[in-house]
Amino acid sequence: MATEGKFAPALDADIIVPSQYFDRIRSEESAQPEKRLVLAVMENAIATFQHSISGATRRQRRLLKETEEWMYSGDTSWPFSFENICALLGIEADYLRNGLAKWKKTQLTQDGTQGEALARFPLRRMSGRRHALSTYPSSAQAA
Repeated sequence: MATEGKFAPALDADIIVPSQYFDRIRSEESAQPEKRLVLAVMENAIATFQHSISGATRRQRRLLKETEEWMYSGDTSWPFSFENICALLGIEADYLRNGLAKWKKTQLTQDGTQGEALARFPLRRMSGRRHALSTYPSSAQAA
């Protein structure tokens, strides 16, 4: 009987509220349609930024300018602003801006000195869902 009293607290059922239970079995965040949409917007913006960095055509220069204006805008009044998308995805906006600016500087320096094709970071997200995003290597990378 003495041992029964000693182990009784350890054998008691843990009590949790339903919100604690459902927080643990919550589905993957990227499976939520809203998160997938804003992630697609961010991926498209980064891909546009990367592909337009050379500014070889008028269209590329315009796309690069629009993308940079969007990224450097501090506007949070509309749902698809850079700041709001970063907040929703849990990304530090200034960190991403600085990283992309550093990448741009590196690419422009390499392009001017070596004359080689720009390195691209292909976006590939295969999640087993209905939608999948993948890119094909550019002709410069395939060679």
